[in-house]
Amino acid sequence: MNERLLIRQVLGLLLLGLLSACATSPSSRFYVLTPLPEVDSRTSDIRGGALSIGIGPVVFPQFLDRPQLVMRDGSNRLDLWEFNRWGGTLQDDFLRVWGENLAYLLDTSRILIFPSEARSPLDFRITAEVVNFEGRQGGDAILKVRWAVMDSRLEQIFASRDDLYRCPTQTSLDSQDSESVVAAMSHCLGRFSRDVAKVLQALPKPSPPPPLGLGL
Repeated sequence: MNERLLIRQVLGLLLLGLLSACATSPSSRFYVLTPLPEVDSRTSDIRGGALSIGIGPVVFPQFLDRPQLVMRDGSNRLDLWEFNRWGGTLQDDFLRVWGENLAYLLDTSRILIFPSEARSPLDFRITAEVVNFEGRQGGDAILKVRWAVMDSRLEQIFASRDDLYRCPTQTSLDSQDSESVVAAMSHCLGRFSRDVAKVLQALPKPSPPPPLGLGL
């Protein structure tokens, strides 16, 4: 009888410990990137437009392909903020916000994000390789991206660049202010979007391809 009582007491203590741990463990917070402030504050729809732009493919490094926010502590070490997570995936969020920014900056609703099926001819196609996109020790967010503007068939390169953006956060990373870090990352993406838009605006609009059967 005493042995049974002892087992019940031990099981009860274990249960209380588990309930206490669940009650005190922090809950996860979820974040998304945000477009340029002008995008959120615009009061009219964007319909049509002079340019038709395709975005993608965009390649991300594997170490960013995870639900947690990734912070770089020094040059080689990565820290994962376990309870600070992306609402979806960082890659999808990057493409979504980049598309929104370009639609506003180029005044066109004709933005296609690959791998969606193209149902209308494109003027330009933008491909990119994101090398770094994370918070850094010292309070900065970093975006390093190699990108190119090409024809719709990815056969001709009109422009290519390798850009680095450093955007300060409001607080240091030591404060664990993940909201400030995500805001700085959004700022970097906004600056990148403006640079891409300037390049596209400076390029002559390509001539439409000849109808099938002509020019052979």
